[in-house]
Amino acid sequence: MAAIDQDQFKRGMRLLAAGVTVITTVRDGVPHGLVATAVCSVCAEPPTLLACVNRGSTAHDPISDSGRFCVNVLEQRQLDAARRFVSAPRGERFGAFSLSTLVTGAPVLDGALVSFDCEVAEVASAGTHTVFFGRIVAVRVSDPLAPLLYFNGGYATTAPLPIEMPSP
Repeated sequence: MAAIDQDQFKRGMRLLAAGVTVITTVRDGVPHGLVATAVCSVCAEPPTLLACVNRGSTAHDPISDSGRFCVNVLEQRQLDAARRFVSAPRGERFGAFSLSTLVTGAPVLDGALVSFDCEVAEVASAGTHTVFFGRIVAVRVSDPLAPLLYFNGGYATTAPLPIEMPSP
């Protein structure tokens, strides 16, 4: 079977809307992190998610070395903070957020829709990325607001739609 063109793949993936997350960790007391959209649920027993991290990312080795990370799902009011996190020098990325911790000590971004505090349970290699399987050891959920999404090369948001339940 012939492989598809890399540009064709990228064009297609731009149309897959995804929640914007900041994956954080701490190594030797220094916080590290990256903005990512390649995060998803794996299973509920035990509670596990996966996060795909480019091996060239400055947060890759700290996640690998520390064996812990936190996936912080951003909400729409955190758009400017997300942009700053992407563009600011490494030492200034966390300045846009108020931080706390849960169980592992990885930075939790206060105000995130939800934060999943994880211990690395398994690791797999996939091309240019490492897939970190995180066993979730703590969760902090905020009041439900509109999520920050990434779609077609830019940020977007949506509000929950009302769900009409059928009459019995």
